[in-house]
Amino acid sequence: MTTAPTQPLRIGPIELEAPVVLAPMAGITNTAFRRLCREYGAGLFVSEMITSRALVERNEVTMRLVTHHESENIRSIQLYGVDPKTVAEAVRIIVAEDRADHIDLNFGCPVPKVTRKGGGSALPWKHTLFNQIVTQAVEAAEHLPLTVKMRKGIDDNHLTYLDAGRMAEDAGAAAVALHGRTASQMYSGKADWSAIATLKETVTSIPVLGNGDIWSADDAVRMMAETGADGVVVGRGCLGRPWLFGELAHALGDGIAAKSVDATLGFVAAAFKRHAELLTEFFEDEVRGCRDIRKHAAWYFKGYPVGGDIRSQFATVSTLAEIDELTTLLDLDAPYPGEAAEGQRGRAGTPKRTVLPDGWLNSHDIAADVACNLTEGEADTSGG
Repeated sequence: MTTAPTQPLRIGPIELEAPVVLAPMAGITNTAFRRLCREYGAGLFVSEMITSRALVERNEVTMRLVTHHESENIRSIQLYGVDPKTVAEAVRIIVAEDRADHIDLNFGCPVPKVTRKGGGSALPWKHTLFNQIVTQAVEAAEHLPLTVKMRKGIDDNHLTYLDAGRMAEDAGAAAVALHGRTASQMYSGKADWSAIATLKETVTSIPVLGNGDIWSADDAVRMMAETGADGVVVGRGCLGRPWLFGELAHALGDGIAAKSVDATLGFVAAAFKRHAELLTEFFEDEVRGCRDIRKHAAWYFKGYPVGGDIRSQFATVSTLAEIDELTTLLDLDAPYPGEAAEGQRGRAGTPKRTVLPDGWLNSHDIAADVACNLTEGEADTSGG
């Protein structure tokens, strides 16, 4: 395995053992998955995206999502919002109730239900609004480091990342992370690592992290070498492969020994079971925990000799005992299949026109009536 020169990463007062961050993924990066990733490796493990308004209104689902396990020694929460006052109030709650050690702001989500409200990757187009959100959030965060995650822009004709990077740096953000795709790309095509390099040349006083197409530790080493990034953010590459964080820690960390991973089918089956156990603990409900693990089955067993019928049964389990029974049907000594288990995993999709509020691209400023609509749009209390 290729290793990179040791590059310690500090985000405000936080010093990471390895310059690696788990990207927030809806329905994935709950406490159970974060604990699992941490058991294999090191880094900063961020929560699912939390809607600021839902936190302010103390939505029941949201309050569960912002609750960390006692073993999470660096607690990280990502917030989404479009109204500066609401985002700042959500940050104040996190600080006052000691719910996190780090806060990240989401300006990278490309999904229509977010961008149509002017949120996520659509928001940095509105310079004043973006600056207000980051500035007020940094002030509300007090001693907690606050970071910004974003995309290149809305599409190739409406790039925002350089302006947003400079504004975040000036506002006091502790770091910025860039996914090298536009919103219109969704997760398709290849991530543009050259944009990460350009941002690194532009933002010089705080760390710049790179995100996109990191499927292996070698990819992470190559990204940092090609872009000069201070660290990497890993999303889809760890789906069904939480032990990737051990490989990343060894490749990028300061003398961290690699955990020996012989990824036989037996090893993968055990990781799948462990994930289901942690989900059961998180939901306090075995059936619900097993229902949640179903979507992970295809990722865990990608490339392995697991028949279609058994795969289907793993994707419909309801109890931990069922997982044990299915595991007895596997060839647990089957070796790691190599290329068949590597590369892209998770959603990719195709490029599509980004859904935006009416007239959004007409100006970098935001009209009063549009601002009012944005505030009303943040009434979604789905919990992120």
